[in-house]
Amino acid sequence: MTGTATTAAPGAGALPATRRRLDRDDWLMRGGICLMIGWLGLTLILPLWWLLSKSFQNQNGEFVGLANYIQYFSTPALFASVWNSLFIAVLSTAIVLPLAFVYAYALQRSCMRWKGLFQALALIPILAPSLLPAISLIYLFGNQGFLKDWMFGVEIYGPVGIVISQVFYCFPHALMILLAALSMADSRLYEAADALGASKTRVFFTVTLPGAKYGVISAGFVIFTLVMTDFGIAKVIGGRFNVLATDIFKQVIGQQNFEMGAVVGFVLLIPAVVAFMADRIIQGRQVALLSARAVPLVPKPDSGRDNGLFIFCAVVGFLIFVLLAMSVWASFVSRWPYNLALTLKNYNFGDFDTNGWSAYFNSVEMAAWTAVIGTVIVFVGAYLLEKTRSFGAGRAVAQFMAMLPMAVPGLVLGLAYIFFFNAKGNPFGFIYATMAILVVNSVTHFYTVSHLTATTALKQLDHEFEAVSASLKVSLLRTMTRVSVPVCLPAVLDISIYLFVNAMTTVSAVIFLYSTDTKLAAVTIINMDESGFTAAAAAMAVAIVATSATVKIAHLLITRRLERRTQAWRQR
Repeated sequence: MTGTATTAAPGAGALPATRRRLDRDDWLMRGGICLMIGWLGLTLILPLWWLLSKSFQNQNGEFVGLANYIQYFSTPALFASVWNSLFIAVLSTAIVLPLAFVYAYALQRSCMRWKGLFQALALIPILAPSLLPAISLIYLFGNQGFLKDWMFGVEIYGPVGIVISQVFYCFPHALMILLAALSMADSRLYEAADALGASKTRVFFTVTLPGAKYGVISAGFVIFTLVMTDFGIAKVIGGRFNVLATDIFKQVIGQQNFEMGAVVGFVLLIPAVVAFMADRIIQGRQVALLSARAVPLVPKPDSGRDNGLFIFCAVVGFLIFVLLAMSVWASFVSRWPYNLALTLKNYNFGDFDTNGWSAYFNSVEMAAWTAVIGTVIVFVGAYLLEKTRSFGAGRAVAQFMAMLPMAVPGLVLGLAYIFFFNAKGNPFGFIYATMAILVVNSVTHFYTVSHLTATTALKQLDHEFEAVSASLKVSLLRTMTRVSVPVCLPAVLDISIYLFVNAMTTVSAVIFLYSTDTKLAAVTIINMDESGFTAAAAAMAVAIVATSATVKIAHLLITRRLERRTQAWRQR
């Protein structure tokens, strides 16, 4: 009896210990999801609510109903910006989509030469602020441009310059989506089409295009939203052609009319939200195109097609290179267009702006903090939502809130931060006009794409890892740090570089939030250009590109090295 009682004791005590551990993990999970909801509520929902409420108030903070909106829509000069923005967005989308689709088709469905070079060249603009193509166009086709006679009297300052710059800026974003859309196809469909004697044109419209339609639609919405919400290009090369983004800046900074700025911000938010919701609905209807029996499509050489696509990619790549090279060259020119001797004086930023190089280092610091803090917040949040099953209501709310930042333009979010964090009685107001608010704004602004990246990586891990860990009495936190993070390390690094590069190049989200001590490089470019120091502005833009490219190269090298050490299990 004694022996039996002795052996039973450990088993009897093990069950409560396991239960306590499970309860502790459950409460840790619930607490983490609540913190995620609180974070997004504090950094996104409450600021947007303050923005909306501000649009219904006068300068004294009194409720005036729809008076501000009536004034806005009854002022032709202001309301015209809505149509201008829609016109620019639709036209830019109509140009970028076919260009990016053909370019992606060439990279994925042909056997042409130099694919790696063309892809790398097309993606370089992602590393540059949106102001760079506008500056290059001024040097090429401006009043003293190198090729101004080629414009045949057409003014580059206005819709023409904005559209060309937006095509350059949005092209790589659309290309990445379309590359993914065209990366997989079932060769059996094409073999069946050949057997039935279908022409190549008919095969394209009945097989290729339908197979990539969701990617095309998604790319279209992304382009439309980017153009509608971009501030830098319209500010630099827009001239007197007003758009919604520049109207917000003029109302807030130029006229100190915060109430009307809130109205314009809310008007700008509407098309972005509509485009986002439409994209979500369409993506929800997407079905798998490849079954378990599918045979991956392998392009076959076709000299006529391959040579034609090579010429197309060469032309597009050359135009991208020209805009990039123009900014680099202009940054070294002594005095355009009178003295073309090369010099480094344009990089002595202290001669053109009071902040000098400190603005550049502020950008590097802000981008680094955004990458570190943002990666931790995003990955932990995605892990809690993807690898836990209880607390369904909280997880649903957190998932919904995680998708919202993609629908909010950076300019609108920055304006909302002014109203919220600068409000009297706000206990978090101490971060206003500091580096902290820039980091918080950047993490929130770029949260959704990072969250989707982390979720996609975590979906590849079977839930049995967590089940086995629970049976072995291993805590949820230890499972995440010892299993999930190492396995998902490539995605973690991708998130960090995405946050760094976007924080380094953004201008819309931070244009309202910097102080004299936290002025950023992208903001300095605008100020230099306004002051007539275009060469110095080009130099600062080149410095941003060089920094982003260096970090990206380092990321690739580190990723390759870590994959050999931590991802060996992926190799057969």
